[in-house]
Amino acid sequence: MTLPEIEIIEETGMELEPPYRVTIHNDHVTPMDFVMQILKTVFYLSNDRAADIMFTAHVYGTAYVQTLAKSEAEKRINRAHAEAHNAGYPLKFTMEPE
Repeated sequence: MTLPEIEIIEETGMELEPPYRVTIHNDHVTPMDFVMQILKTVFYLSNDRAADIMFTAHVYGTAYVQTLAKSEAEKRINRAHAEAHNAGYPLKFTMEPE
């Protein structure tokens, strides 16, 4: 009985993006229900997690949302800002390296 040869292929050039922390900033204009909607539809958070983040930002001024690869964080923040802008709200998210 002959065993099959196993070839190990190493992928090169596939660098992982560094993780970035996404933060939401409180403002006194954007309604809480809109913030919840953005956290659930753009950042894919559960209702309970979105509520916790929204209330934390409301009380402390900012709140950690989640950690994502840089390109994904940029994409989601841009989408959130576009939706907020289209609705006439100044909702703001930022990101920083973890």
